Amino acid sequence: MKTISSRDNAFYKELKQLATSSQARRKAGRSLLDGVHLCQSWLELKGLPVHCLVSDEALGNPEVAAIVAGVQAGRGQVTVLPDALFGALSQVEHGVNLLFLIETPAPRMPSRLAESAVLLDGVQDPGNVGSILRSAGAAGIKQVFCSPGTAFCWSPKVLRAAMGAHFVLEIFENADLPELVRDARVPVLATSGYAAEPLWRVDLRGARAWVLGHEGQGVSAELLELATHRVAIPHLGAVESLNVAACAAVCFFEQARQQRAA
Repeated sequence: MKTISSRDNAFYKELKQLATSSQARRKAGRSLLDGVHLCQSWLELKGLPVHCLVSDEALGNPEVAAIVAGVQAGRGQVTVLPDALFGALSQVEHGVNLLFLIETPAPRMPSRLAESAVLLDGVQDPGNVGSILRSAGAAGIKQVFCSPGTAFCWSPKVLRAAMGAHFVLEIFENADLPELVRDARVPVLATSGYAAEPLWRVDLRGARAWVLGHEGQGVSAELLELATHRVAIPHLGAVESLNVAACAAVCFFEQARQQRAA
């Protein structure tokens, strides 16, 4: 194991930038995974990290020690930091002081929509984006396309909310959603509280692409016009609308229900 004991260490300064800035993560093409669950999921689904970072105290935690041992067994790099230095890197209050530095996955953008997918049109809240990714991964959807106005998927809050779903998805950021919808080989369904077509009357037995919009403004007029279907989730109560993440979960699992029934 290597150690870092100074705040002036160049590698530590790089880590601190990645910990606090989404812009730094975008520029470097690297991200930090914080905590046992994300790090363990990465090991199981993706392999070794670029670097494993752990605090002195955390090495006494059996779960952390097992992950560190797994990285070492694969001949991965491990660096130990004093607790005081580690605190500036972790975004998790009362966390376990374990981080993985990874290369942010950058899959090749497909030329067309040809399988079930999620298109996020300006969804700005990181918690909502993470929850949508988690629901998509659980429902067997593989591809997620994000417009330029959507929250950065590899930010700490999105990573925490998605609970490892990133590692079973192909995530494409800064995607041209109208172009994808125009050339889609699968039906495209845009959610709207003003749509006349209820979700459960739509045939969802095959591959479908879902367009989910901004928390306040909804799906853009251009994408609503381009979509194959505009669908709504009927409400029984007096609440005006569902949260976009809740709407996504209902849509994805209605599709999964129909596919299972078929």
